[in-house]
Amino acid sequence: MSLINRNTDYATRAICFMAKKHNQRLSVDDLVRHLKIPRPFLRKILQILNKKGILKSYKGKGGGFLLKQSPEKIFLIDLINIFQGRLKIKECFLGDKICPKVRSCPLGHKLKDIEDYVIRQLKSLNVASLLS
Repeated sequence: MSLINRNTDYATRAICFMAKKHNQRLSVDDLVRHLKIPRPFLRKILQILNKKGILKSYKGKGGGFLLKQSPEKIFLIDLINIFQGRLKIKECFLGDKICPKVRSCPLGHKLKDIEDYVIRQLKSLNVASLLS
């Protein structure tokens, strides 16, 4: 199990790089060259981040992308939610129909505690904290 998938990783790397460039408009080619991320993946990721209001895109000559939000306001949990959906650690593979103790399962309760802890930690990690 991987906590962060490829798209979330690429998005995080791109946003961190953009934050280091302090409001410098960057093209997809600039980002591909510096981050070594395949162009098709990166374009799709940047378009999604633009639609979600994290980036602002500029078209035409001199176009590119800028952070629309400050690095302090972009949290890792938000990127995970965008690219992976809600983080779920506690999800019983047996389900209600097979296991009669789904609601009272001691393992399930422990996993829920772990899930809550991980989510709290991820909510505290913003791009600014990843840069320092």
